[in-house]
Amino acid sequence: MPEAVIVSALRTPIGTAGKGTLRDTTAFDLAHHVVAETAKDLDPSAIDDVILGEGLYGGGVIARHAAITAGLTTVPGLALNRHCAAGQSAVQTAAASIRAGMDELIIAGGVNSASTSPRSLMRSGEDWVPWNSPTHPDRPDAPNRDMSITVGWNAAVEAGVTREEMDAWALRSHRNAIAAIDEGRFKEEIVPIDTPHGVFAVDEHPRRDTTLEKLASLKVLHPEIEGFSITAGNACGANDGAAALAIASDRLGLPALGYVRSWASVAVDPAITGLAPVQAIPKALRRAGLTFCDVDLYEINEAFAAMCVATVKLLDIDPDKVNVSGSGCGLGHPVAATGARMLVTLVHELRRRGGGIGVAAMCAGGGMGSATVIEVPAP
Repeated sequence: MPEAVIVSALRTPIGTAGKGTLRDTTAFDLAHHVVAETAKDLDPSAIDDVILGEGLYGGGVIARHAAITAGLTTVPGLALNRHCAAGQSAVQTAAASIRAGMDELIIAGGVNSASTSPRSLMRSGEDWVPWNSPTHPDRPDAPNRDMSITVGWNAAVEAGVTREEMDAWALRSHRNAIAAIDEGRFKEEIVPIDTPHGVFAVDEHPRRDTTLEKLASLKVLHPEIEGFSITAGNACGANDGAAALAIASDRLGLPALGYVRSWASVAVDPAITGLAPVQAIPKALRRAGLTFCDVDLYEINEAFAAMCVATVKLLDIDPDKVNVSGSGCGLGHPVAATGARMLVTLVHELRRRGGGIGVAAMCAGGGMGSATVIEVPAP
């Protein structure tokens, strides 16, 4: 069975939705840019497919649009949606096709533009009302349009995560992201992009002036719920960005940045969506024949700080191995792109450290979760 080799791993900088540098850059523009850059040093005739996760742009298949715009006219495209895990699932799908021997070279990743995503309408009687596709059937204990409860608060309750722990983790995320920026650790993974507001080259979501005192002063999102402690400060941002990896068969002989070793997607009750990584991570490790002791670094998406702290607690993971360059709270969470972004960052950080085993994991709306295990050889 062929190995699934990572031969390129790139991303755009992450923008702050609505007011950031990417506010007038569409998902199509982001996808074209990252796909073109990822394919730049590859033989276009050897690329079998482009697979991109997309969460808010259903119907058009951005992957095919990006392929054509990037000059890959003979390459088809596939749109994939597993909500927050869409970008990661795109990479998993690519790796599966390559390991099955069906394809030899695929560009896979995800794209999200919260700034420019269209707003849908649905007929209600004689009127049209605003509508976004729900992640699961609505229930009082699992509202399908309020992730602060299903992902954040319910996970915090289950794992005993306090407001102080959430705020401390959010502050850590900002500080880790800023340190990575200042030390140039993102230099190899970011491809600057031209925008109507100038060249965008540095993640803009991390806040240098954030303190525990400022985070502690923020109002909770649901004061009517006793003890509720989720705030805008210990939640992820609304963001724009794209990421892509070129996944190849080892039979092509291309230089390897890393290898996709295994993956797993799981489902839990939607009320405890934030705890899905607790099941996904050990399942993916078992499939790779590895244990927690073998893992050098984790990327666990901070949709809310609470679910990340809960995962670390319940799986007894060393926090010093988790999100060393920040995550959703600090870097931001461009939904359909985040899974691929985490893998891109994991590849480059492991290479910087001399190689090793990495795990990227996240929950996804509707009670879903996903994890991917990669191995990065010494450079």
